[in-house]
Amino acid sequence: MRLFPIVTVAALAAAPAFAGDPAAGERLWRQCQACHMITAPDGTVIQRGQRTGPNLYGVVGRTAGTYPDFRYSPAMVAAGEAGLVWDEESFVAYTTNPTNFLREFLDDNSARGSMAFNLRSGAEDLYAYLESVAE
Repeated sequence: MRLFPIVTVAALAAAPAFAGDPAAGERLWRQCQACHMITAPDGTVIQRGQRTGPNLYGVVGRTAGTYPDFRYSPAMVAAGEAGLVWDEESFVAYTTNPTNFLREFLDDNSARGSMAFNLRSGAEDLYAYLESVAE
């Protein structure tokens, strides 16, 4: 029966385009710690960093602009209210170019977030690392 190869190809085509390496993402953390930290809800410090940006513990699956007691830009709050949830695709696009991402997501050329850093490569690895530390 020829159905099996067709189903297999269809299943592979539906697989996520990204598959990051958590170990490589942990090495990339140095680029993030100037603004972010990773601290579990019980206070356990996973990665030291600054508090300029929000705590990235549990960012995977979080609605954008909702980390408690952090002052987000109006554009980030609006993105969250419009349904932005940090999945791998949105995280990779955002960290590659935060301003362009928010402008496209909100369809607003004046939208600006607070993050000025553009991650040149490895965003999928960083996402995989953040996902691994919050499990």
